[in-house]
Amino acid sequence: MSAAVAAAAAAALKQRQYNSTSSQRDSATPARNIYDYNIIGNHMGLPPPLQQPLARSRYESQKWRDWVAFGQYLRNHRPPLVLYRCSGAHVLEFLKHLDQFGKTKVHSDACPFFGQPNPPAACPCPLRQAWGSLDALVGRLRAAFEENGGSPETNPFGARAVRLYLREVRDAQAKARGIVYEKKKRKKPPAKELHQNYYDSEQITGHIDSSSQDLNSDESSHYNTAVEYH
Repeated sequence: MSAAVAAAAAAALKQRQYNSTSSQRDSATPARNIYDYNIIGNHMGLPPPLQQPLARSRYESQKWRDWVAFGQYLRNHRPPLVLYRCSGAHVLEFLKHLDQFGKTKVHSDACPFFGQPNPPAACPCPLRQAWGSLDALVGRLRAAFEENGGSPETNPFGARAVRLYLREVRDAQAKARGIVYEKKKRKKPPAKELHQNYYDSEQITGHIDSSSQDLNSDESSHYNTAVEYH
């Protein structure tokens, strides 16, 4: 009997410990669903961000990870940087820093496989971050900067130097890899919408013309009356 009581007491103690651990883990969950202010906010000069919802889209999750990674880069920078002092030059340093983790083979001019999209053998050319990955990364960080209190006018991820760098990377990788990056084409409105817009513009033009004619007629009548009066 005593053995059964001891076993029951041990089971109850274990359950209480499990519940306590689960409670602590659940209470810490919201902290993982906001930008880590200890990592980013204190070192980037930004106010504490708003709490994010528990369920985030894939894009939001990736944007959060990118934002945290950039905050860690600023903290590890020598000397340490704060975000409100960052410029486009610092963003370029960060993008070039990421090249060491790239997985895209970019052939050099001297490589025999330069300009070949499917090289037949391996070569010692370095791995780099693909242009598409860098372009998407900058877009996410640009949005995260403004969502966390940054001003669009001082957004370092939207600097002209960053745009020029991305364009140079795109052109260089296109030549080295023998591929063509297609530009995004603006979608044309349907023919029905074009016709409606034309119809609306014609109505507006006709209304203006008729108003002008009425105005001219009124002015002419006033002028004739004035002449007769004199």
